[in-house]
Amino acid sequence: MIRLCFHGAESTGKSVLMEKLSRELGIPWVPEYGRTYAEEHGTLFAMADLLAMAEGQDAAMRSAAASKPPILLLDTDPLMTAAWAQMLFGEVPEVLFAYEKAELYLLFESDLAWVADGTRMFGTAEERARFAATAEAMLVRAGVRYERVSGDWAEREGSVRQCIGQFKRT
Repeated sequence: MIRLCFHGAESTGKSVLMEKLSRELGIPWVPEYGRTYAEEHGTLFAMADLLAMAEGQDAAMRSAAASKPPILLLDTDPLMTAAWAQMLFGEVPEVLFAYEKAELYLLFESDLAWVADGTRMFGTAEERARFAATAEAMLVRAGVRYERVSGDWAEREGSVRQCIGQFKRT
């Protein structure tokens, strides 16, 4: 099984593209648990909330992986929660690096227009740049393989489709 994780700052098209490609290509996906958590509990997070989100995301991933699909798309994982911890609290609990990692991360650049949706927090150009750098720093710190995804919607979709196609052939 290949786990392909979408990673990056807010409002970069990860969830929209994940859902679209999952539906069109018939590949199972694990939605972002943190969004549901934020919608239910609000966005005034404590570190305990982030740890609960990471645990919930990991549990959802393990559940989806139990059927052993050839490819599993992940709309985030605890490494993105680590980026949130750094952005919100200036520190990252080591436990966020202890979870199982995806085989490949797609790092979405913050080069699309930011859209407020009630759960997003970092919309200024400076905040977006800092969040994008922090997200990448977590991948580097974890020592995982990643590729960049950038450009307009069509370019992003093409890049992700190409990546998925490589795994579908193997």
